[in-house]
Amino acid sequence: MQSIAAASLIDLVAAVMEGGGSRAAEARTIARRLVDANLVGHDSHGVLRVGTYLQWVRDGWLVPNATPTVIFDNAALAIVDGNRGFGQVIGEFATSLGIDKAARQGIAFVGLRNCGHLGRLGDWAEMAAAAGQVSLHFLNTSGAQRVAPYGGSDRRLSTNPLAIGVPLADAPPAILDITTSTVAEGKLMVARNKGELVPEGWIVDKAGQPTTDPARFYDGGALLTIGAHKGSGLSILTDLLAGAVTTGRSSDPTDTVLRNNMLSIYIDPKVYDRDHVVLAEARRLVDWVKASPPADPAQPVLGPGDVERRTREARLAAGIPLDARTWSDLVDAARSVGLDAARIARLSAIPGAAGA
Repeated sequence: MQSIAAASLIDLVAAVMEGGGSRAAEARTIARRLVDANLVGHDSHGVLRVGTYLQWVRDGWLVPNATPTVIFDNAALAIVDGNRGFGQVIGEFATSLGIDKAARQGIAFVGLRNCGHLGRLGDWAEMAAAAGQVSLHFLNTSGAQRVAPYGGSDRRLSTNPLAIGVPLADAPPAILDITTSTVAEGKLMVARNKGELVPEGWIVDKAGQPTTDPARFYDGGALLTIGAHKGSGLSILTDLLAGAVTTGRSSDPTDTVLRNNMLSIYIDPKVYDRDHVVLAEARRLVDWVKASPPADPAQPVLGPGDVERRTREARLAAGIPLDARTWSDLVDAARSVGLDAARIARLSAIPGAAGA
């Protein structure tokens, strides 16, 4: 493992994405959001995605510098086609649109379809919370079945994550960011890169048998859903909300292009909360729950989003740890778009990185 300062990693990834065809502003946005995923500990949605993104560009699955198209628009509702643009950029557009509508109407619905990988879903809940808004986000991936339904043995669903954000009075927001599968598929990539096994109950092999070897997943296996039949039902409904309801596509094995679809709902309490009780009441509940005497005195009760905030603070101070495989893949991606060893070393500010 080696640690790289967040600012240096952003510079490196931005240069790679610009070399891959993105304009400077887009490249910077992609880099900033990927590195931020690493900062909060969601390494599965961080810089290990860079090489994959470049391959998707070459395959035509991702379109650099694409602009979204608003297909339907009224005071409180919009349907946006991402035109297979980078999700980090298109996601910011769609979230800003929803925030603006909710600020006027009190509530807004934005359906985003046909978009590139939207990255860490919690980004969009955090963005809304920073504007003082509650938000709910449901996401699917129409061309990437990864998950077996409860009682099944093969891939029928995507990982189908969801995120919910609630701002709190004079405190950081409560942010829940989870997949309806046991873990995000990227966590298997992280484990495989590190040469580690995964916990029991995460995956099955191509015969539907339990395994802890992430390589078995990539050999035709499948992830499992959280919470048995309850998690399976939540996954199916998330897929329907993100896919069918947005006029996008729900899980479909005939769809040869990996694309994200997302349904987002935004609620702005400022529109109706004349007495300013909503955020105060939200803060009261979270504080009361966290005040529960911990079963382990060394492990205080945490609220949604606390782990990510602690990880961000630690990694901003000490740097972002990258395993050797992830770093090697990032260097290969940089070289594939014409960055020479000296520039890679200079951008990443790692002594000896030119020889990595």
